[in-house]
Amino acid sequence: MNLTEQVLHVLDHALSLQGRAAAFDANTPLLGALPELDSMAVLAVITGLENHFGISFSDDELHGAVFATVGSLCELVDRALARQEP
Repeated sequence: MNLTEQVLHVLDHALSLQGRAAAFDANTPLLGALPELDSMAVLAVITGLENHFGISFSDDELHGAVFATVGSLCELVDRALARQEP
């Protein structure tokens, strides 16, 4: 499972999309396009990503632009994973 597939899995679970995220790609809009992605759901997504990947995000990294598309969310995860590499 690649990074995008893993992020989509977390999104699907956190937002209770019942498998709909499988049809998403990097250009799929998120914030403002998915009614399920409200402020509480954003917290669930962040927590889900941190737990799934064993990473953490700083407050400075978390802003609306990272939730614009699946691709921008994957970039956030990728940057956090890169910080952990020796």
